[in-house]
Amino acid sequence: MSDMRVIRLDTVDSTNTYLHAYRGDEDVVVVTARHQTAGRGQGGNRWEDAEGQNLLFSIQIRPVEVAIGHQFVLAMAEALALKRALDAYADGMELKWPNDIYHRDRKLSGTLIETAVSGGRLKRMILGTGINVNQRRFTSDAPNPVSLSQITGSDESIDHLLERILQAFDDYYRRVQEGDYAGISREYHEALYRRKGFYRYRDGDGEFDAELVGVAYDGRLSLRDSEGRQRSYAFKEVEFII
Repeated sequence: MSDMRVIRLDTVDSTNTYLHAYRGDEDVVVVTARHQTAGRGQGGNRWEDAEGQNLLFSIQIRPVEVAIGHQFVLAMAEALALKRALDAYADGMELKWPNDIYHRDRKLSGTLIETAVSGGRLKRMILGTGINVNQRRFTSDAPNPVSLSQITGSDESIDHLLERILQAFDDYYRRVQEGDYAGISREYHEALYRRKGFYRYRDGDGEFDAELVGVAYDGRLSLRDSEGRQRSYAFKEVEFII
């Protein structure tokens, strides 16, 4: 495995916030916690977790070889690592753009991506992931949560799941370092939620039907609407209607 340090905490405000203050120089640092008091999702959303029942972790990488404009290949790699690990538990795992794991229209996992740039290169990327593992009751207003234990019908080892993920991430990150962007992108697209057919979406102008065209290396999503017009979106600019 690459130069990876794993830090295990009991309680923290946010594993992403912890890494913002971290001063080590390892290539890859992973922080995991039994509970987050201020866990965050994309767009400032709150990530719900029941203490000790879910997998909460952040990965910090220093991908100096990845140019700005190609940074989303790292998010693709992490999403594929999550999927590879979760595929061992059940069929039907898919990647919902930009970085959620869905199982049959229900959200199992989400990832918050934060980057720091210097000199036209990525200085640092932090990928903060929450996976619902053994939580059976959800009290937030999240519309469609599901946990791994609800899918499999039994409680699962959080530590074992993390081990599977880190092994898979080590493999995918090595491929990024070797320049296999095309191979990673191809796998990511093959695993995408709603990758074939027309579905309902919503943007700032209202609802529309569209099919998925693809996701660029900078993370932008391209859709083709029912009138044949291609539309391009950054994070949070379009919503899947489920």
